[in-house]
Amino acid sequence: MRMWDSSRSPSALLQPGNRVRFVTIDDAELPVHVISDSPTSISDQHTIPPQEDCDQFKVITAPFPALFQDFGRSGQSSQGVSASGALDPPSLKAANRVVGNPVNTPCLEIMPGVFSFESSARVVIGYAGAPCMVTIQDVRGHTRTVTNLQPAAVEPGDVVKFGHANAGVRCYLAVRGGFDVNEVLGSAATDTLANLGPKPVTAGRALKLRNSRCNLMSVSLNETSTLILPKAGDVLVLDVVLGPRTEWFTSKGLETFTQQQWNVTPDSSRVGIRLSGDIPIERERNDELPSEGTVKGAIQVPPTGQPVLFLADHPLTGGYPVIGAVAEHHLDLLGQLPVNTKIRLRPLAPFSEIVGVLN
Repeated sequence: MRMWDSSRSPSALLQPGNRVRFVTIDDAELPVHVISDSPTSISDQHTIPPQEDCDQFKVITAPFPALFQDFGRSGQSSQGVSASGALDPPSLKAANRVVGNPVNTPCLEIMPGVFSFESSARVVIGYAGAPCMVTIQDVRGHTRTVTNLQPAAVEPGDVVKFGHANAGVRCYLAVRGGFDVNEVLGSAATDTLANLGPKPVTAGRALKLRNSRCNLMSVSLNETSTLILPKAGDVLVLDVVLGPRTEWFTSKGLETFTQQQWNVTPDSSRVGIRLSGDIPIERERNDELPSEGTVKGAIQVPPTGQPVLFLADHPLTGGYPVIGAVAEHHLDLLGQLPVNTKIRLRPLAPFSEIVGVLN
């Protein structure tokens, strides 16, 4: 039986509260299932190239795959699906306001580093997030610079190139009228862990433009960044709420967690950031913890004593104890931490059972 089908509602065959009994059947009793070669999920449909005569961006280079993101698919955790969505929601909103789109219009989340595309249409683009050198080269070879948080006109044949970021990690590209991407479970966000949503955007991909006129506004010329993005080597202080499994660690372990400086490692992704410190976090208990729910910003401590900080594509459950969670007002910074950023974790208050339950 198909346990998951994104074309079905609800997609998951088994729902919380169901009672399930397994029975053994003979091969002769097995029903014949015809497996279709047609796409079975929205993400598969994006392997079909768009028509050549439609407005589109043709991706030329993509050292790191870009991802379509919006605010995510909240309310699906009962089916085992995390919210996912943009790691820096304020920047996604700003990019859309720059071009006059509704703020939840899907954007391309780009890790700058010579990402480039050629446009076949006359459109307005804008970007926000990690500041980087963005240029537009026209068919005559003339080049101009696109300013962060400012709209820019693009003509057919223009090549747009994103250079390396000066700070932060990710920026968001918006196009007036939006990209033509389909939703899965109410969102166009790409969940890299669950493999839901549009496929990652790589070189050679043609991105169809929707050119929607629905709810468009005037372009914004006065957007400002709400975050001061860190650079590699910067020391950043993140507020944390301790718990709910603080009692699994010794007093020395808690002191290490809150007093030691942690380093963002290259072994990080949209699922989570692996931190490293000179001294591992010492545990009071070494037995197994039954899997329990996790959230964005939760900090798990595996047996190595080196913490993992969950991001938007995190698993919904985990079996390692959560020593604390990043405070809500610092969550938007997490997706903009470059490798080798130094982090200090500052507890908002001492842990108590009541605080742990409420948070």
